[in-house]
Amino acid sequence: MPHPDYDLVIHGGTLIDGTGAPRRRADLAVQDGRIAALGELGDAHARRHLDADGLVVAPGFIDSHAHDDHALVETPDMPFKILQGVTTVVNGNCGLSLAPLVTGDRPPAPLDLLGDAYRYPDFAAYRAALDAADPAVHSVSMVGHATLRVRHMGDLAREANDNEIAAMRADLDLALRQGAIGLSSGTFYPPAAAATEAELIAIGQPLLTHGGVYATHLRDEGDHIVPAIEEALRVGAALRAPIVFSHHKLVGQANHGRSAETLARLAQASASQPLCVDCYPYAASSTMLRPERVALCERILVTWSTPHPEASGRDLRDIARDWQCAPREAAQRLLPAGAVYFIMDEQDVRRILAWPDTLVGSDGLPRDARPHPRLWGTFPRVLGHYARDQQLFSLETAVQKMTGLTAARFGLADRGTLAVGQAADIAVFDAARIAGPASFDTPEARPVGVEHVFLAGVATVRHGQPTGARGGRYLTPRR
Repeated sequence: MPHPDYDLVIHGGTLIDGTGAPRRRADLAVQDGRIAALGELGDAHARRHLDADGLVVAPGFIDSHAHDDHALVETPDMPFKILQGVTTVVNGNCGLSLAPLVTGDRPPAPLDLLGDAYRYPDFAAYRAALDAADPAVHSVSMVGHATLRVRHMGDLAREANDNEIAAMRADLDLALRQGAIGLSSGTFYPPAAAATEAELIAIGQPLLTHGGVYATHLRDEGDHIVPAIEEALRVGAALRAPIVFSHHKLVGQANHGRSAETLARLAQASASQPLCVDCYPYAASSTMLRPERVALCERILVTWSTPHPEASGRDLRDIARDWQCAPREAAQRLLPAGAVYFIMDEQDVRRILAWPDTLVGSDGLPRDARPHPRLWGTFPRVLGHYARDQQLFSLETAVQKMTGLTAARFGLADRGTLAVGQAADIAVFDAARIAGPASFDTPEARPVGVEHVFLAGVATVRHGQPTGARGGRYLTPRR
């Protein structure tokens, strides 16, 4: 019986399907934006054929921890994502989301990491802006607790009162009905540091009705990380929500090695409540510049500064030497600003990345003048450096951590795996060459080895170059 006509057939590739199953050689056919057939399709008719001999064919990668909320509208071609093989991004992390908030003033840090485009009165307005922008990747987003606080509270240095909690809860309820995938918090940051556990639970009540995840940038990732984990576990349990522990790490030399302790606690907790962590593959973090953290770091690299843009890319201690002042004073003079903090241990990164319930997330900040290399290099670095070169885990496991496992944790039912009927979001890469050469010296170096990327069957990358095609949409999660 002859094969039907397809839009695309990818021939002869090594399929790694995103489930963790062993790789296999097979052809893949696409019709109307979905995977239509898998197997031996040598005689299939198609409008287009792609020879993938010697290449891996995988689901398009899902960035489990992105801050592309405004980038999707501002730079919809999204080269820093599609060239890595990314086809979907998860936004609204760390308590920060563009919606619902309208303000003409510069928002308080770290909301300014997303830019100054706070013009969306509700989540539906933000989704409409995404539709109009037609980005090159799909997206989903959480609602940020800090964003809600800025919207409803004049004084952020205190716990919210009952009226403010009710207003924030109503905003979350509406956003979940309009397609938000959950609530995120960032009590580490000043706008939310005064929020109590009770406040988080009270605001998060709509999760009990609508479902959705609870993602948290913990209140502390250093000396007090265990109490911070316990707080997050209690919040997740009270809201009956799966927990995502954002960019799990241990900061400060005194805490290096404690990932063995924290992961053991999370493994124990996972027996009674759903949870996972996300992780980026670098031993340095990046966020707003905080002078009080200067003493904790071996090195701080300035990524941007409003009063001193010339400081971007420079070491804070070199700036302090030039200014003939202490590093903390230099940091104060640079504000508002962003920074890369060399504050983590490589063995903790490896242990966390290898944990079975760890997702891969870039935590990239696309608006930084000199971004952390994770913005451009995260996914190829996991596949090349950690899976192939360091053999931290198999290539199948690496792909699963950035596809099928992520889709399952966020309720993205029709992607993340290669199976008939799934969305044809596909990454084709050379496993022998793939690498993320982006570094702290050259943070925007392009990935190597990602040959082709398809979004709903349409090529966004061909032979390692962007095609200009877009077509991304906001995805509706399964709850």
